[in-house]
Amino acid sequence: QVQLVESGGGLVQAGDSLRLSCKVSRRTSSEYTMAWFRQGPDNERAFVAAVSSHRSRTFYADTVEGRFTISEDNAKSAVYLQMDDLKPEDTAVYYCASRDTPWGPWASLSSYEYWGQGTRVTVSS
Repeated sequence: QVQLVESGGGLVQAGDSLRLSCKVSRRTSSEYTMAWFRQGPDNERAFVAAVSSHRSRTFYADTVEGRFTISEDNAKSAVYLQMDDLKPEDTAVYYCASRDTPWGPWASLSSYEYWGQGTRVTVSS
């Protein structure tokens, strides 16, 4: 069983930065996708960013492109989400997710097999 544990959330002001971390207990495949999703006050879980094991390709939602950066540290079995220039609309619970394929629709919730418990980010104006 793969476990994902997020950390790094908190309360910040608009314009601040935060870095979220997701530790992966173990890999079941050398090919994978790691992603971040978020669930805001509307209770919809939305895609934020993903990184594929294939050439470390990254993908971003339009709403965070240019402000957020996803990265991974294979030695630490971790994936990170650097969030800069945070806005009140970024307020949400952020979830780490993974799947054992580097391909597919990056924003599809159902395509991800493993999920973390979430970490809350609150951005005040």
